[in-house]
Amino acid sequence: MFDWLFSLPTALADEVAPAAEGAAAAEPGGLAATLQMFLPMILIVVVFYFLLIRPQRRKDKKVKDMLANLKVGDRITTIGGIYGTIRALREDTITLAVGKDNVEMMFARWAIRGVEEVSIENEGELLN
Repeated sequence: MFDWLFSLPTALADEVAPAAEGAAAAEPGGLAATLQMFLPMILIVVVFYFLLIRPQRRKDKKVKDMLANLKVGDRITTIGGIYGTIRALREDTITLAVGKDNVEMMFARWAIRGVEEVSIENEGELLN
């Protein structure tokens, strides 16, 4: 598939060689020259993988696990900044109880930002 790409340096060298007939020697090894030419691009791909792709995959996996492990009674935050307690779970929607009056609101499951780690005891101490 990429054979034409690897033969490009040798084709260019063949065109330059007649012009430089008085040159001492041709370039050593086609593989070494090709590797030297593509090494910076390979390094860029490796750096992008470790700095961008791999961390994003880890983050996506954590979010997917968090959404899969939601249960009734969890205190959560939505992407809109609304705090609430889960009342009901369906496949792709969540019903939250919000505020003092426990107003029920329905959200898409993907709209959940995170689960709050505050326990009921700590909330009572904070509110008093």
